[in-house]
Amino acid sequence: MYNIHWEEKALHELEKLDSKVSSRIFKKVESLKEGLHLSDIKRLKNSDYFRLRVGDYRIIFSFEDNTITVWKVGHRNHIYDRI
Repeated sequence: MYNIHWEEKALHELEKLDSKVSSRIFKKVESLKEGLHLSDIKRLKNSDYFRLRVGDYRIIFSFEDNTITVWKVGHRNHIYDRI
């Protein structure tokens, strides 16, 4: 089982989204606590980060030991520009 840590920037980005979208994203991230076996997870090329897909939105995260750190949340058109 994993612990979830949200970086301040990721929380701020999540708060700016529509409440329905942010709720879906939050639930999807919480589902990571049980394990990283979701088909929507992919490792980013040449990076230690991973992405989780929720519709048109992406969550950028990393994990170490038993902690998942959420770094960024945003629309797929813009999220990769800011990594």
